Amino acid sequence: MKRNAFVYTTTRKMAQWVFSILYRIETEKRTALPSHGPMIILPKHQYWTDIPIISLAFKPLLYFVAKKELFRYPLVREYLSLLGGLPVDRKQSIRTLDSFKVLVSLLRAGEQIVIFPEGKYVRNGVGSGKSRLLQMILKLQPELGYSIPFVPVGIRYGERSGWRRRIEVCVGSPLFAESESDAISLTHRAIEAISHLCRLPLSQSSEF
Repeated sequence: MKRNAFVYTTTRKMAQWVFSILYRIETEKRTALPSHGPMIILPKHQYWTDIPIISLAFKPLLYFVAKKELFRYPLVREYLSLLGGLPVDRKQSIRTLDSFKVLVSLLRAGEQIVIFPEGKYVRNGVGSGKSRLLQMILKLQPELGYSIPFVPVGIRYGERSGWRRRIEVCVGSPLFAESESDAISLTHRAIEAISHLCRLPLSQSSEF
């Protein structure tokens, strides 16, 4: 199901209102991002709030790659799909391939897609980087005729001041890679950039 612009923008406005009460969100962009064409956004993942925070930090409407378990219930699945959610099954490659076909069409259309490279919540550090999906995306570059920018993003959760908590979204410089054989190197660079942007240490168990 394709993302619905009305549902997305309405939900984002509601989130903006609620989050303005609970949080003070500041966005810092280290460099100018491409104004057009496909882009992969690679944020740190610590809490469920990362998703609405990223949607507020980037003006264009986004798509989000998410684990299939979130799409378990029909009503939730439909709503997440309207918001631009793309389910990925990490255990069954065939289902992942089906979702990847949708992702391919989105990249061809110049959409911006969010992938959490850690693949799960990791707090007090930066966890393992998963390179498989990035490898599949890099394989597309010759066909697209376009070097896809991969943008690392750090999310810093500060201390509360009264009932509001400060959150800093730090958008790093785009990363590029030439071919699918560079996927592990790209993942490593992205994870290191996220660690720097978040000011959080790399996990000793990180595997790329």
